[in-house]
Amino acid sequence: MTRLWDEGLQSERTRLAWVRTAALLAVTALGGAGTTLRAGTPVIAAVLFAPAAFCGALLLTHTGARYRRAQEALHGGRPLDDRADALVAWLGTLTVVAGAAAFVLSR
Repeated sequence: MTRLWDEGLQSERTRLAWVRTAALLAVTALGGAGTTLRAGTPVIAAVLFAPAAFCGALLLTHTGARYRRAQEALHGGRPLDDRADALVAWLGTLTVVAGAAAFVLSR
């Protein structure tokens, strides 16, 4: 039987990748909203960045729980299900794109 668990640092690297993704999503959204407001574009363009900041913050706050789930799944030989986290990251990225498009189109 092949074990899913490896003694390497794969889960730690994955955790750090999720932290980088979440932080980048939140910072990009906040920076985009700030740039949009300073440029004098319509407020709706800045509001489009808000869900992305929320998604980044949500992913960042769930980092510890996601890591524990990954460890339990790997040690227990069960598959890991990160579909909900991937959906939140995808939605956050999509709202950053929508905010950026609204900013560019309003200029």
